[in-house]
Amino acid sequence: MRYSLVSRQLLIVVLALSGCGPFVYINDVTRHASNKVDDARAAEADKYSPYYWTRATEFLRKSRELAAHADFQAANRYGRLAGEAAEQALVEAETARKDPTKRAAPAKDGGDVAPAKDLAPAKPVAPAKDGS
Repeated sequence: MRYSLVSRQLLIVVLALSGCGPFVYINDVTRHASNKVDDARAAEADKYSPYYWTRATEFLRKSRELAAHADFQAANRYGRLAGEAAEQALVEAETARKDPTKRAAPAKDGGDVAPAKDLAPAKPVAPAKDGS
């Protein structure tokens, strides 16, 4: 059985496109997002930009978890989010290193961080009406 040239080319394209998820994951997550998180780590983003640092590392962890379950579309999406968060963490860390007044306030200092509980006494709540 002989295949025409067009049929062979179509078969090659279909086979190449069927495995794109893992290839995109390797490029986007393994190379780019991981490198961006490493750059943020080197800039001490965990200290100077805790929100975006945590966001980047958790999204990268979730991306790897999803890839382990072969959900490459979701893994790629989380990898892109991890890279974006790592970039933002890097920018904030570099800014905070240059100007310490722009550093994020730690939660224990009580800066502009909302308290975990409302310290004001709660107002009494009116009782519900009887259903009878």
